Amino acid sequence: MPTEEVLGIDESPTKEGRLKSWLWTFVADADTVFALRTTRAARVRQELLTDSFCGVVNCDRAKMYWKIGRPQWCWAHLKRDFQALIDHPDHQVKRLGRDLMRPTRELFRNWSRCRDGTITRRGFERLIQPIRRQIDGLVLRGVFSGNPKLVGMCDELYDHRDWLWTFLDVEGVEPTNNASERALRPAVIWRKLSFGTQSASGSRFVETILTVVDTCHRPSRNRFESITSAVQAHFAGQQPPSLLAGV
Repeated sequence: MPTEEVLGIDESPTKEGRLKSWLWTFVADADTVFALRTTRAARVRQELLTDSFCGVVNCDRAKMYWKIGRPQWCWAHLKRDFQALIDHPDHQVKRLGRDLMRPTRELFRNWSRCRDGTITRRGFERLIQPIRRQIDGLVLRGVFSGNPKLVGMCDELYDHRDWLWTFLDVEGVEPTNNASERALRPAVIWRKLSFGTQSASGSRFVETILTVVDTCHRPSRNRFESITSAVQAHFAGQQPPSLLAGV
């Protein structure tokens, strides 16, 4: 994980016995790693990525991600935030939300066209530049609005506006963190059905089996066969097979 160029990171609350815990997921191009810890703090990042990680991180705007590599803030989260502004009863808040939503929808339309090959990467970058200037200007309007419902969020967005557009500078980076959210979804369903783990050893089992299942799914490998081979290797005193395809 520390050597990856792009990582998607997300987390969800759970429980280990009576302890509030978090289930983390780290999604790379070829594999996924889950970690269940009784902390949401930056030391989890230190444990799993170390100080050597300098890649791009697809993530939400939680402050714990600010010091991990180079963030790409998730535009799907931003779109939901803008919708919340639109739904607010304050007219000034509602108007800025609508003004931000229009170029955001245009951003997603152009990204979809770029991904399906309708337009080239260079054409996409050219189309996005005026959208970028428009959104940055609208966020700045919120900064100076004097409205407490806008100033905090817009100030944060403007101060870190480069993290909105990392995907333009680094090819291969997505504008959303959807891959991590998809990887985490089955684990969230498991947590709701099982009410979490009861011990540290149970947490280690859960994070391991989730890692194996999701990583095997990426190249469409048979998950049951992979787990069976690992168990057989353990009882035979042999090295377990690698989870990574072709390794």
